[in-house]
Amino acid sequence: MSINDVFADEVVTHARVRDVELPYGAGTLALITLDNGFDHTRPNTFGPNGLTELNAAIDTVAHRDDIAAVGVTGKPFIFAVGADLKGVPLIRSREDAAAIGRLGHEVFRRLGELGVPSFAYYNGAAMGGGVEIGLHCTYRTISSGVPAVALPEAFLGLVPGWGGTYLLPNLVGAEKALKVVIDNPLAQNRMLKGRQAYDLGIADAVFDPADFLEESLAWTARVLNGEIAVRRPEVDKGKAWDDAVALARWNLDGKLHGAAPSYVRALDLVAAAKDRTRDEGFAAEDEALADLIMSDELRAGLYAFDLTQKRAKKPAGAPDKALARPVTKVGVVGAGLMASQLALLFARRLEVPVVLTDLDRERLDKGVGYAHGEIDKLLGKGRVSADKANRLKSLITGSLTKDAFADADFVIEAVFEEMSVKRTVFAEVEEYVSADCVLATNTSSLSVTEMAAELRHPERVVGFHFFNPVAVLPLLEIVRGERTGDAALATAFATGRQLKKSCVLVKDAPAFVVNRVLLRLLAEIVQAVDEGTPIETAERAAAPLGLPMPPFVLMGLVGPAIALHVNQTLHAAFPDRFPLSDNLAKLVAAGKPGVYLPDFTLDPEVVEIFSGGTSPSTEEQVLERALAALADEIRVMLDEGVVAAAQDIDLCMILGAGWPFHLGGITPYLDRAGVSEKAAGGRFLAPGVASLG
Repeated sequence: MSINDVFADEVVTHARVRDVELPYGAGTLALITLDNGFDHTRPNTFGPNGLTELNAAIDTVAHRDDIAAVGVTGKPFIFAVGADLKGVPLIRSREDAAAIGRLGHEVFRRLGELGVPSFAYYNGAAMGGGVEIGLHCTYRTISSGVPAVALPEAFLGLVPGWGGTYLLPNLVGAEKALKVVIDNPLAQNRMLKGRQAYDLGIADAVFDPADFLEESLAWTARVLNGEIAVRRPEVDKGKAWDDAVALARWNLDGKLHGAAPSYVRALDLVAAAKDRTRDEGFAAEDEALADLIMSDELRAGLYAFDLTQKRAKKPAGAPDKALARPVTKVGVVGAGLMASQLALLFARRLEVPVVLTDLDRERLDKGVGYAHGEIDKLLGKGRVSADKANRLKSLITGSLTKDAFADADFVIEAVFEEMSVKRTVFAEVEEYVSADCVLATNTSSLSVTEMAAELRHPERVVGFHFFNPVAVLPLLEIVRGERTGDAALATAFATGRQLKKSCVLVKDAPAFVVNRVLLRLLAEIVQAVDEGTPIETAERAAAPLGLPMPPFVLMGLVGPAIALHVNQTLHAAFPDRFPLSDNLAKLVAAGKPGVYLPDFTLDPEVVEIFSGGTSPSTEEQVLERALAALADEIRVMLDEGVVAAAQDIDLCMILGAGWPFHLGGITPYLDRAGVSEKAAGGRFLAPGVASLG
């Protein structure tokens, strides 16, 4: 079976050639347009069949002596977004994996080896192979309206394998290349805008989207006529290159501890590109691509990609969208930092009036002022216009009385995490709002059912749990209480989508998903320290998980008091699995912000608080018990029906806790490590899902 047969279901991106007469008498350009026949919602991708068709298109222009240049562009709004990933899980041999890399190189490199100059016109989104095909061309232009330019392969578990790790650093230098190849994928797969890509040197010219192709063709003509000479800064292949690689390696080690092989391979390829020939660089990419395609990490990365791109957009168990009610005004109870962040988010995304309430005028003014100040920052960065900034600020107001909620359709509380306080708040709000108004709670661990129990309309209450920082983390846990109605739930999901959050339906169970999983992990780590394991040993134990930060650093970020509160909530529900730590309580009582001093050395007073244990564990033992505890807790959560499936737990941990994408969340890791079968009675996912087999 050929590699083309493996990708039998490929949506082929066609390569159509037409002649364009350039202005200024510059001659004829053979323009190749990439188009898979669908609109922009289904972007162009490259599979073996598409690459074969592109190769045939290049054949038709390669030997023509009546053209002055060859150009490549995409369909409206889309240039190309890289390899066709749907077929990758079907690859079962290293030989086929290597063939994908070689085919891409063989086809793309021809654009740089024609007898005439070649031009890439990045008219729309360009990612992965879409960026790389342009790097093979002699010149590149880009539209300032392009929303996304990226080499995201390392994020998924691959490397830029069609020339990216060789051509880009030799075009713009190692430092700029590593920003695209390593730094941006590490930053939750950050994308460049069109002008940013131009500023980095990826493109030679930038034009407005309205007449992008026309301007690009005119620029092409002037380049061909010698009117424009494209000058690029000389790439420093000495100390600057080595320093950039060393810094990137240091950052990688600090963040991932070697847990994500794709980043290391990509970095190694960029490092070696300084001294390799083009053929050597491409051959090394082929080898890396073959190794990584045949790895569990890639399959886990593709599983995670599918979760975030598909499952997140069609939440399991969500009610009929038609039941959702319109939200024309939002109320926020409280004026602290979280409440202010929520007010800003609702105003920006829904563009409806948002009113905060608080009993204290000073606190209220501070909360409204924070939101207004953040809008001013957006204005200063050019992310909103002056008119938009003024309009947004006018939407966010404050009131000392809750009668300001009388015409609100959606009220969310963000007050102190205490059941009696939240129940009182909802009882007060219910006196003013309409019978249809949804009451949402941002509680991180308390029972939504209990919170609604004394209300006249408990069916209107829903959990709406955000993660901090609100503007950054995309997860929204939507919690259905025992009496939550479909209309309120549908309105919550519709509102979450408008807020551009990924929503997951969660049963009303203590701490829901993310906090429950994280607290089970933290409980095991803290218990090991209580028993006598040094803090630094327990902290290092979790390194193989590649988490965004070690457990005790996370506890410091969240706050020991909050960690203790959630732990107490979980202990009350599940005393056998969530033991209380007297030492953690002492830490909170001492007013310590965490176990570290500001310089990230251990606080000796905290070390003293945790001293006294007589049964220390090794790093390996701590990791083993922590993983077993996680597997056990996830099995219990699935048996309880906290979420519909293991995939939802993985989705929550990726989007709400920054759990590593290359691990596919938590359950694929537990399956691959054999922990699921030992501690939870069986795998969470079928063999071949998020793994080779």
